[in-house]
Amino acid sequence: MDPDEPPAVPSGKFGTPGRPLRRSSFLIGFTGALGVLLAYTLYLGIRNAGGILVLVVIALFLAVGLNPAVVRLHRWGVPHGLAVAGVALTVVLLLCGGVVALVPPIVTQSGQFIDQIPSLLDELRRNPTVNDLVERYDVVERVQGAANAQTIGRALGGVLGGAQLIFGTVFRTLTVLVLTIYFLAYFNKLRSLGYSLVPRTRRERVQLIGDEILAKVGAYMVGALSIAVLAGATTFLFALIVGLPYPFALAVVVAVTDLIPQIGATLGAVIVSLVGFASDLPTGIACAVFFLIYQQVENYLIYPKVMRRSVEVNEVAALLAALLGVALLGVVGALIAIPTVAALQLILREVVLPRQERR
Repeated sequence: MDPDEPPAVPSGKFGTPGRPLRRSSFLIGFTGALGVLLAYTLYLGIRNAGGILVLVVIALFLAVGLNPAVVRLHRWGVPHGLAVAGVALTVVLLLCGGVVALVPPIVTQSGQFIDQIPSLLDELRRNPTVNDLVERYDVVERVQGAANAQTIGRALGGVLGGAQLIFGTVFRTLTVLVLTIYFLAYFNKLRSLGYSLVPRTRRERVQLIGDEILAKVGAYMVGALSIAVLAGATTFLFALIVGLPYPFALAVVVAVTDLIPQIGATLGAVIVSLVGFASDLPTGIACAVFFLIYQQVENYLIYPKVMRRSVEVNEVAALLAALLGVALLGVVGALIAIPTVAALQLILREVVLPRQERR
């Protein structure tokens, strides 16, 4: 009896069932082609939705980092909804404070530059060297020839592009904020749903490891925010002492850039030092010396003490992770690099290495 032949079934209304279809090379090739087509379609979908997926990752990262604050408020007797609302309101107020600190200096300095344009032009006209160059190279005619419809169209395109950039940034910020609030509100349900997808025999161990990973991510967020706030407060006091313009705005810039691993502190120091050199040479030198000393203190005293208690990550692994994160996802990759390495180290220590030892 052929094993592929079905058992005898009485002939019914539609006849006796026949033998099952045999696997042919055509059927295998057709199934493989469908699999390749499905994989390529999935790749196109992920690539087209890459911007939204990055926003989702940022929101998840922020939600994991802010969830310990919600849990702490809930332990103090605050209802879960009010705890989420309080944490979200605090984030919104900090964001608005940063905008209020940064926008007025930009608007003020831009207005001052526009007001000084006529005086700058008058000074250029009085300069005999500039007048000689204007006459020699027909600058006026070249400017008039450049001011055609095409140039105006490009300028308008640049203005529209700038407006699109501003509105796009506002839209992305609001999207991240809304997603973060949503993830905070349903954090426990989403976590339980994720654990329920794991087989029941492995669920307890996966839940313990997963909770430890979430705790490390949250501890990293708290530690990074603490270091950033300390850097911003120190910069604010220094700016007041040396008389830098807009000290609060500069403090916000330093605090925000300090959140970026490896290069953020240097970037903030360069920005503040440039502002100091724009004021006068001694102030610029003082800014450079201050940040040189403060970064040594932060790198060798503050950062190791704070991060050693939150995430145990090898320094070489952290540096490589930050570089790879910047190369793959830019600033977002740099932010999530160290918690990702901490999670991988935990999985390697608790899952991979014990399994290798048992073999």
